Amino acid sequence: MATERDNAPKQQTAKALTGLRDLVLKGEVLPGERLSEVALAARLNVSRTPLRAALQRLEQEGLVVMIPSGGYAVRSFSRQDVIDAIELRGVLEGTAARLAAERGVPPVKLKAISDVVASLDRVVEAGPGAMDFGLYEMLNEHFHRQLAALSGSEVLSREIERITGLPFASPNAFVNTEADVPAFQRTLVVAQTQHRAIISAIELREGARAEALAREHARLARQNLDFVTEEQPDLRSKVLALALMSG
Repeated sequence: MATERDNAPKQQTAKALTGLRDLVLKGEVLPGERLSEVALAARLNVSRTPLRAALQRLEQEGLVVMIPSGGYAVRSFSRQDVIDAIELRGVLEGTAARLAAERGVPPVKLKAISDVVASLDRVVEAGPGAMDFGLYEMLNEHFHRQLAALSGSEVLSREIERITGLPFASPNAFVNTEADVPAFQRTLVVAQTQHRAIISAIELREGARAEALAREHARLARQNLDFVTEEQPDLRSKVLALALMSG
């Protein structure tokens, strides 16, 4: 009974964090909008104490900011902020790939990530009309988490987790809309080729090549961003990952 009472505050904070993050990432709370603790607590069915803890966590993640008048507001990101975040993910994942190649990876871990790549192959080979994009998103997330872990660096893995917590810097930023956009569909095929090449370079202990491939892989997101903002701005509303981008 005591354990249940001890866990209750943590569960409430987790509930508040999940609910609040969901509201922000889906654009249900607009960038720059002040967050009312009373209204949010009622909406999420939590008390204000766990809500404040959740707000502090989202501030650490960079999704909300404190405002001079007190309280928090949803952070607004410029297009350049989005570009910089994507580039930073490439730098961090590139470093992870290089360290994995240089330090060496146990065969069991190489097999695990290779199995993920093989599963991704099967999803992509189904073609746009039959592709399971939800499964692709899950497997792609597994790939990138395992890639970070292969570096053997907890510090690096933590920083990669932090930057990919920004929706537009996530490896899955544009996956939700792939089914409707041929230009995005083509990037999935390229991305899968890069997945295989990155793992091959790590297995062959080619650090510089692994790093270059991982950085280039992240730039696919930049290509998709440019396509949406410069060529097909009408698609922007379909890309939930860009809900926090202003301008």
